[in-house]
Amino acid sequence: MFTGLVREVGEVVWLRRSNRTVQLLVKGPRTATRVRIGESVAVNGCCLTVTAQREGQFMFDLLAESLDRTNLGRLKPGSPVNLERALRVDGRLGGHFVQGHIDCAAEILTLEEKGPDLRIDLGLPAEFARYVAFKGSIAINGVSLTVAVANARDFSVWVIPHTLEQTNLGDLKAGDLVNLEFDILAKYVERLAATRQESEP
Repeated sequence: MFTGLVREVGEVVWLRRSNRTVQLLVKGPRTATRVRIGESVAVNGCCLTVTAQREGQFMFDLLAESLDRTNLGRLKPGSPVNLERALRVDGRLGGHFVQGHIDCAAEILTLEEKGPDLRIDLGLPAEFARYVAFKGSIAINGVSLTVAVANARDFSVWVIPHTLEQTNLGDLKAGDLVNLEFDILAKYVERLAATRQESEP
């Protein structure tokens, strides 16, 4: 479990593909010195398991499911990635509950500066529109944000300067893909409602 509060922007060293595996090596000195092999780290919001460490770097094995649903397969050497360690049981929840289970990748449609703030408009696959609500929570590349506008095919968020400086959201441009994780509460409500309907005579 994570909070959507990015602790470090790491840098991709390499993404290697072989016949059997896809491996990602990330440089993130602050994060790498605090985690052990086997622990979970959110990389652009995707929960991954640390499989190796060396000199401020750590490696992850990527599943086909992760590559299909996220933007991780598009990473290149030098790409900035948002990093967050898993939440401690006694830790403070500053954002919202984020599982690190990416629902889909979405395209950045437009970016517009309004004074020091940035408005980001994103495309929204139709099958996920029901999970996006005005003033609801959403994680974009692992960053906990609030939905400012919710439509059937797109939605918008506002990002403050601090978040732009402390995450890779400040590097985005139109056409980029970002990882989306929708609020877990919406998914449970939907499931409970469907179960109730199925049980009614």
